[in-house]
Amino acid sequence: MDGVLVVDKPTGLTSHDVVAHVRRALDTRRIGHIGTLDPMATGVLPLVIGRATRLAPLLSRGRKVYDGVIRLGVATDTYDITGSVTSGTLDDGDHDQPAIDMVAVEAASHTFIGHIIQQPPPFSAKKIRGVRAYKLARRRQRVETRAVAVTVHAFEIVSLWGNRLRCRVICDPGFYMRALAHDLGEMLGCGGCLESLRRECSSTFNLNQSVPLASIEDERRSAAEHIVPLTRLLPELPGVVLTDHGRRRAVHGNNVSQADVLSTDGTWRPAEEATSESDKVKLYDREGSLIGIAETNTRSFLHPTIVLV
Repeated sequence: MDGVLVVDKPTGLTSHDVVAHVRRALDTRRIGHIGTLDPMATGVLPLVIGRATRLAPLLSRGRKVYDGVIRLGVATDTYDITGSVTSGTLDDGDHDQPAIDMVAVEAASHTFIGHIIQQPPPFSAKKIRGVRAYKLARRRQRVETRAVAVTVHAFEIVSLWGNRLRCRVICDPGFYMRALAHDLGEMLGCGGCLESLRRECSSTFNLNQSVPLASIEDERRSAAEHIVPLTRLLPELPGVVLTDHGRRRAVHGNNVSQADVLSTDGTWRPAEEATSESDKVKLYDREGSLIGIAETNTRSFLHPTIVLV
């Protein structure tokens, strides 16, 4: 089994927990996840299996789509509903909470679109002097995460009922929905935390491709049928078919010349002049099997950087 299995992650499990469950269900050791989801979150969690594990860095780069509910009027130390309350109250019957104004919410939401600077939550997987931030936070040690540049392509307000704001966000990797909930609450002056989160898309993987974790554990064969094979991964990259000689060179990590290319998929053309910028290209053999990823560089026609054989 080589490819990606898209799991519809249930709430209450870490991403590592899901990997452990699927590892046992499929009886395979070579498996990992791309794009971590918090325990409270549900939705798309792509798992790389077998040789696809080598493609994880490329597969994790695509945009993410989230459907979330932000609880306004309350803040927590984890920036989500599972943490300890630091201001406000979780009691829905508290009529002293300030009314949330939709006009103010919409105005504030615009400041979170585009290239922005975001402070990761203290309870996060970010490393501080080699230690995960959440481990320091659990020990009640001071956590100072470094602000990072992130990109938000869309922040849509779906609805606002009471103090619950439902939104849909499209963003690049590295963005924290929990931090968005916290920062939005700060901007509105009422506090905010993430109450629920569902990831609808991660790169090219979506909920339509996903399989519930329970189904994977109940029937191994059914799960295997849902694995996205290597040949269908990274559809955004151009591809070339190599000659037998080119394949032998590529699988040993040797440079491939233009004479070693049998054909292209029509979406890629070799540059007339080499540049300092590298372009990634998928390498296939005559049988149509994906054998690796190469880059065009100034020293050769194509240089294999990932070999799958």
